[in-house]
Amino acid sequence: MTILQPIRKAAVIGAGQMGLGIAYVTAVHAKVPLTIHDPSSSVLSSAMEKYKSLLSRDVSKSRLSQNEADEALSRVRGVQGDGGGDIGDSIKDDVDIIIEAIPEIPELKLRLFKRLGNILPESTILGSNTSSISITKLAASAGSGSGLGKEQGRKSSERVIGIHYFNPVPQMKLVEIIPALQTSQSTIERARAFGKACKKEVTTSSDSPGFIANAILMPMINEAIMVLERGIATAEDIDLTFKLGMAHPMGPLTLADLIGLDTCLNIQRVLHSETGDSKYRPAGLLVKMVDAGWVGKKGGKGFYEYDGKGNKMN
Repeated sequence: MTILQPIRKAAVIGAGQMGLGIAYVTAVHAKVPLTIHDPSSSVLSSAMEKYKSLLSRDVSKSRLSQNEADEALSRVRGVQGDGGGDIGDSIKDDVDIIIEAIPEIPELKLRLFKRLGNILPESTILGSNTSSISITKLAASAGSGSGLGKEQGRKSSERVIGIHYFNPVPQMKLVEIIPALQTSQSTIERARAFGKACKKEVTTSSDSPGFIANAILMPMINEAIMVLERGIATAEDIDLTFKLGMAHPMGPLTLADLIGLDTCLNIQRVLHSETGDSKYRPAGLLVKMVDAGWVGKKGGKGFYEYDGKGNKMN
């Protein structure tokens, strides 16, 4: 029986909504100390405040004791660095797993993985929370650094894997594991064990555009936007139909606002370019709304309007 190398220390790159959620389940459930990295001091500061707020909420609802919350708070440390790629010495050699949660832009992620493949030891898992970008391409980038020999490059590619959490991470019970063509079996097993330690059910997808969830979800959201665009129904009626007629916890347009319309558009564009299939072509209304800066809940306006606390306004 193979003994898996334990995950004793972690790092998350990107302190946005997803990065914060991944940090939360890592510290609270897996009980692994971690650093969370972001180039923006304001984003990082906001994430740490939200993390404290999440812990306080869970104490108030008796999900955590005050002692457990204090311990979870002590496990997380914010580090300002360039999450786009040139992170330098902000990631230390004793990190066992790193998960990037930066914007869904292929060039950013490829550059980051090339950098990580160069500076981190072979034992470190290089995880990506991407929703749609090829893990095989990220693995190839991790193994292509100028400082790596052929054997080092191969080993660097083998420790890259998709670890796709769902939003909001603390509440959603699933994580998708997506091995690249190059990913080693040991990396797969360690990533699955880490997902379970975070108290998630784990599914495995091949490295196909959109994996399991977004290959199905994004065309549905895109079609809902087209139905709205054509004037077939209002946003409220579209969402109510899915909530009451199909038992979805929220309608597709509310979900799009929660994910972020800019993120939805980026995913649609990746799916469209990777497959060439017209069913993934982004709805015109989606493109226009992102151009207008109406990116959903995080921006205060999407298909619905939101107050300063992120609550939907009537």
